[in-house]
Amino acid sequence: MNNARKATEDADFRGPLDVTSAATFVLDERDVVIGWSSAAQELLGYRTDEIVGRSVAVILMPGGAPEPGAAPDRRAAAGRAADGADGALVPPFPEHHVHAAVHRDGHRMQLVTAVCPLSGTGRAERLVVAADRDRLREWESRLAMLQGLATESPLGFAIYDMDLRLVWCNAASEREIGRPLPETRGELAEELYPRGRFVTPGYPETLHAVMRQVLDTGEPFLDLHFRAEQPSDPGKEHLWSCSYYRLQDADGRVFGVCEDAFDISDRDEAQRQVNLLVEAGRSVGTTLDVLVTAGELAAVAVPEFADRAEVDLAPAVLEGEVPGGTDSGATDLLRAASRSAAAAPDSGAPESGFRDSGTTDSRALDHGPSTHAGGAVPAGERGRRPPPVTYAEDSPQHRSLASGGLVLEDDTLVVPLRAGGGVLGLATFVREGRRGFFDRGAVAVADELVARAAVSVDNARRYTRERASALALQRQLLPQHLPSHSAVDLAYRYLPTDDLSGVGGDWFDVIPLSGTRVGLVVGDVVGHGLHAAATMGRLRTTVRALAPLDLPPDELLKRLDDLVGQSAQDSADALGTLTGDDDVAAGATCLYAVYDPVSRRCTMARAGHLPPAVVEPGGRVSFPDLPAGPPLGLGGLPFECLEIELPVGSLLALFTDGLVEARDRDIDKGLDTLAHVLAGGADPAESLEDLCDRAISELLPDGTTNDDTALLLVRTRELDDRRVAVWSLPTEPVAAGRARELVANRLRDWGLDELVFTTELIASELVTNAVRYAEGPLHLRLIHDRTLVCEVADAGHTAPHLRHSADDDEGGRGLFIVAQLVQRWGTRYSQDGKAIWTEQALPAPSRPRPGVGDRADLPDGPVLARS
Repeated sequence: MNNARKATEDADFRGPLDVTSAATFVLDERDVVIGWSSAAQELLGYRTDEIVGRSVAVILMPGGAPEPGAAPDRRAAAGRAADGADGALVPPFPEHHVHAAVHRDGHRMQLVTAVCPLSGTGRAERLVVAADRDRLREWESRLAMLQGLATESPLGFAIYDMDLRLVWCNAASEREIGRPLPETRGELAEELYPRGRFVTPGYPETLHAVMRQVLDTGEPFLDLHFRAEQPSDPGKEHLWSCSYYRLQDADGRVFGVCEDAFDISDRDEAQRQVNLLVEAGRSVGTTLDVLVTAGELAAVAVPEFADRAEVDLAPAVLEGEVPGGTDSGATDLLRAASRSAAAAPDSGAPESGFRDSGTTDSRALDHGPSTHAGGAVPAGERGRRPPPVTYAEDSPQHRSLASGGLVLEDDTLVVPLRAGGGVLGLATFVREGRRGFFDRGAVAVADELVARAAVSVDNARRYTRERASALALQRQLLPQHLPSHSAVDLAYRYLPTDDLSGVGGDWFDVIPLSGTRVGLVVGDVVGHGLHAAATMGRLRTTVRALAPLDLPPDELLKRLDDLVGQSAQDSADALGTLTGDDDVAAGATCLYAVYDPVSRRCTMARAGHLPPAVVEPGGRVSFPDLPAGPPLGLGGLPFECLEIELPVGSLLALFTDGLVEARDRDIDKGLDTLAHVLAGGADPAESLEDLCDRAISELLPDGTTNDDTALLLVRTRELDDRRVAVWSLPTEPVAAGRARELVANRLRDWGLDELVFTTELIASELVTNAVRYAEGPLHLRLIHDRTLVCEVADAGHTAPHLRHSADDDEGGRGLFIVAQLVQRWGTRYSQDGKAIWTEQALPAPSRPRPGVGDRADLPDGPVLARS
């Protein structure tokens, strides 16, 4: 406050030639000084007694020149001519002249003088007013500056009194207000800008509050941003940089506040456009989803850049393909995203981005052509497909598609999304009202914004195509259809990882085996992507090829391990030759189990995989202590089998670690949760499909997983003596006749008279071969299932071979004849020997149907035995 008062006291608002402050002296008719002021004494150094009575020539040199820029005065020239005073030191009329003057101490100085004639009687003829030339020029510069601020400055200046009413404003403020000062003088600041507000954080929002605080505290406010409609340009908001400071008179009394304001709307718009591009770089293309990316483009443009934005894409883009040419058919697009400031001014998400709902059908892969592996489908098929949109030939959108360039028409700007030499779609921006004008800068921003978004859309399109190809491969490698089995009732789920590729190496399978047995397999290849999927396909194909050989589970895993190890070695040799890197072994885990519904025995082995969960009919859940074995491809350790007996209606759950293990959950906790869910499904009346859904929802509540997930639920069934007949036969020639008799009687009991003759022949031939070439004891078994199974077991380990006998051979045709009568036949080995088995198709009317009191009902299978 003291500094402000001192500055006010030091300021001299009078001009240097003002008689109240300038150096003055009085001359008589002979230019003799007869009057001398104190200011003259201060300027020239002479005291009054030293200069009065002396000629003015003592201090002023003759021949004064007019001050540059001063108009010539004819009257002064005429006066000098009349008086004969051509050499007068000062002119007789008031005109600024520059004189060389001599100070009392002898130094020279330049003075500007003005002469005023004095009227009346007496000696006083003229009054001379003198000032230092440099001081006068400084004062005149200040006057010019004030004049410029008042009339020419682009900054608006206004002065408000203590009541915050307008007192004065310059020409720039008049132009902003749109009315001359006489019409606005006395109006309140908030009346001139009624809906304006300060947007600088930390300061009051209203003009009244800001000015009042400046008046009360004396502290100026600098560079506050004020947003309002300019009175002379209604309907369009402007932004000003404003400063406020208190005004005081020469005595230090506060009489008002001064406002200076500069319109920075253009600078603000440029900054907003830069911020828009920065925000687009941050928020557009955050996912590899075409529709989400389109929605992000619309969201970033509204309301900052446009009042409405629409993004249309070619249908081929949603499928991952490149659109065709620019013919008339290319005008048929899909509305991928639409956003309006009027509909959702504060929403951060697009009005309609047609985002994927995130829900997928993770069940069977055979539910129809629209269901994909793990529910992963192309972008255009997820959620609600975008609606089609067609543009007329004279529309700006049609012209943009035809030309491949942007089109500006009135308040509409259409910019094509171009990538890879093709047009992926269109982005349409609309501005409404007074904002409805796209200048050159806005067009450049729109072009840059859409170009960046087009790159993201094209990346998403490429990803969609590659992912669709990878998923198509995975779908072909996974089971396409799992038929029902007499041995088990089953349900399953497969969820691919939510990783970028969406493709992994988990797999499961259910393989029918001889003797109504079933092979159950689940596996997990380390890693994700096409390499893991291809490895999974090879392993699954190998398991399906080895399983019909009726190998024990440990032997099957051993052969599978050899295959993986050999493939890894071959790949290492090839890559090592090229790159010197031999660490390319692909690790994988696998669990293989075989369930026999006749004996109710389940034999299983695992290669580094998690053990299955076994749920007894009473609800007790256990995880068998199954030897782990090494993962496939490592070798070195043997695989071991575990055989358990399962009561009828037991539940067997095979799964991969993606179901029970997560980043935020320990695997033991996941196993406990799974056991809790499975315990609730011990009731045979409970649907396995519902149990699968419950397990997925409990263990994967978000519906996504960081690893592939496979779950296979199996409820066991039993075939007893109502559908199974077993006899022991001696290793004697009479055994063949006995076998024919037993088979014929049992088939007639089952109502299969049509198969008596062929089955007698089959049983007779198999028993005869066993008697002749094998060792006892012999066992004959018939199974009435979906097919008629006939098995002959002996203690030998040598299998018969099918061959074509020559015309002169007396034997060797029996097995050939058997092969012509059956659908399939083969040999199954065990620790006690081997069994030769055959399968015959049942007559259509003889297919068993479910009946009351059966243990389980099969959709297409026989009635199971009662307990």
